[in-house]
Amino acid sequence: MQADIEALLAQGCHAAPAVTALTVQNTVNVSDFRVLDREWVLAQANAVLGDSEVAAVKLGMLGSTAMVDTVVELLQAHPHLPVVCDPVLRAGGGGSLGKDEVGYAMRERLLPLSLIATPNLPEARILAELPEGTADECAEKLLPFIKHLLITGGHGDEHEVHNRLYSRDGTRQTFTCQRLPGSYHGSGCTLASALAGRIAQGEGVVSAVQSALNYTWRTLRDAEQLGKGQFVPRRLPLDFCS
Repeated sequence: MQADIEALLAQGCHAAPAVTALTVQNTVNVSDFRVLDREWVLAQANAVLGDSEVAAVKLGMLGSTAMVDTVVELLQAHPHLPVVCDPVLRAGGGGSLGKDEVGYAMRERLLPLSLIATPNLPEARILAELPEGTADECAEKLLPFIKHLLITGGHGDEHEVHNRLYSRDGTRQTFTCQRLPGSYHGSGCTLASALAGRIAQGEGVVSAVQSALNYTWRTLRDAEQLGKGQFVPRRLPLDFCS
């Protein structure tokens, strides 16, 4: 949630969070989580939606099929909102953030309500039910469910990171960036929230993807190792509050 808020602030947006799950985590890994009650999530979201003009929705960790259904209900009541779906199914340290059936529920019920999804390759494989699938193979399986799909790279050992944007109309773009040393805590959340922020500011999908990828790479370049595990992206400039 901290990553989401900071990334959205950096895009000039105001974040209005509705918490779906609580985690026990540090820079090493996520060791446990608890999904909140449906009534609490609905109350949080409806309080925001009834008060402010929302420009975009970014989804993160849901943790259960019941929470997928809760979010689907909310989105169906507000079909005009562009949705960026970050299918948070694995923590950066490798820990599971929900059983695989959560991924299947997201694919069947949540992706059709979203504008774009931003899985990394391991998450795309879960969503597509292709344990050894390539990004292209996962995209072919998933595009019937969603308009745009950004499968992020960085999980192999290639010299450059390849982030692939697939669209249902058949277009495909690859965005490459220099691989940085180390691993990073919250990079996926940073990217998805920055993307939602750019869309909220009126950018088209391709331009917003490019802007969000560029921003995220800079946060990783300037990351700090604050604990014993992964580096923490620097999402805000040092003089942000001055």
